[in-house]
Amino acid sequence: MTALRAREMHRFRAVGGSFAYLVPSAAVFGLDETAEAILDTLDGRTLTVQDLHQELAGRFEPAGVEETLRELVRVRAIGTAEPAPPPPKALPLRSFPLSTLVLNVTNQCNLSCAYCYEYGEDKIPGAATEGSRFMSEETARAAVDFMLRESGQNPVAHLTFFGGETLLNLKVLKAAIAYARERAVQLGKQVDFSLTTNATLLRSDVISYLAENDVGVTISIDGPKDVQDGFRVFKGGAGSYDIVLPKIKELLGRHKRNLIGARVTLTAKNLDVKKIFRHLTEEVGFHEVGFAPATTAAKRDYAIAGQGYEEVLEQFRGLAREFLAATLEGRHHAFSNVKDTLEEIHKGMSKPYPCGAGLGLMGVSTDGDVALCHRFAGSKSHSLGSVKNGIDREVQARFLDESHIAEKTDCSRCWARPVCAGGCYHEAYTRYGDARRPNLHYCEWIRGWIHTCLEIYGELALKRPEFLQNLDERMGA
Repeated sequence: MTALRAREMHRFRAVGGSFAYLVPSAAVFGLDETAEAILDTLDGRTLTVQDLHQELAGRFEPAGVEETLRELVRVRAIGTAEPAPPPPKALPLRSFPLSTLVLNVTNQCNLSCAYCYEYGEDKIPGAATEGSRFMSEETARAAVDFMLRESGQNPVAHLTFFGGETLLNLKVLKAAIAYARERAVQLGKQVDFSLTTNATLLRSDVISYLAENDVGVTISIDGPKDVQDGFRVFKGGAGSYDIVLPKIKELLGRHKRNLIGARVTLTAKNLDVKKIFRHLTEEVGFHEVGFAPATTAAKRDYAIAGQGYEEVLEQFRGLAREFLAATLEGRHHAFSNVKDTLEEIHKGMSKPYPCGAGLGLMGVSTDGDVALCHRFAGSKSHSLGSVKNGIDREVQARFLDESHIAEKTDCSRCWARPVCAGGCYHEAYTRYGDARRPNLHYCEWIRGWIHTCLEIYGELALKRPEFLQNLDERMGA
């Protein structure tokens, strides 16, 4: 008689409901009482169908148990006693279309942030700050042609401008946008535009240009004056808060067609996430605020470690609960970290890679070299080609093969791998000297965070399913 056992999953509860996150398929499966009892009975055990019926006798009708067993087998929550074979190592098509291109239009910056991965002690040799200081119009046009060519059948391409400080090369940014619009019309495509800036150069005429051309803007800002001026300083050491605040408020007041977001870098010296969030949303007025730890080697005095990660996680959880309460009431909440993770969960896809870097997303250096992403721009050891000569498919294929989740043995037993897939390449390079390594220093953090987001996902599925339907629409499902 066939023996059954539970497959790999992560169980969680939400408002009294029971759920299973099925790891190989990345599916969230709601459990009724019968399904929950079957999985509880199989927990750590291998039983025949007859044994299961005997153990559940008197609690559930045999026909209901049989029907639920079939459904659990169908969704691969349970299976035969033999270990499930590992999934095939599916590699992307060699002609995978490019969706986002990030242009590092300058490697110069007018700030001197201590934690900056482009200018500080953790800079990748040869990356970003070497080579041409500013991208030329010729290179920008070649990058646009490269993007439209590599986008394949995608009707929309996303062009993002980055630095250094992006607005130091406003002339080339404007030229690239005008050229991209012209070429897109000729090819029957669309291009949308965005940029990241430290806001120091946001003059009224620049704001007018961004608003009139519908350019999305992300502001790099770390919080209120005491936090911002702790790290985000000019080369002479003066803080930037008083300079950027009026400029940001003018941008928020005038750029209505595109929602403006803030991107906060967290360090061991600024871990009051809720204080930062309240200031940026309630006092400044950002529509969305996202947080990320500084990318740095563990030995830096501003690197987050140990208790610091736990402190951040607890505050993230608090903001996530606020997000849930607001969403249940049909209100907007600005904490983008939880929204982004919910979207990853809702995709129901077990990711072979942590992000689109080197695949659907690439970065371009000021000289026109194409890299895995903007953080590796200019690094010859992470180059995939150039905008003029195209992608070196052999180099790209080798990186994707070696960076596949199947090659990260530390991740093979982690239930969170469908969402995490080992973590950021640049973080791995900075910490371990190898972009292909998994980011083992924050495994507990990421598992705790994904568990929290699963709980929120489950409650939204039960109480506000239309929110999940809206996610389908936003993701183009």
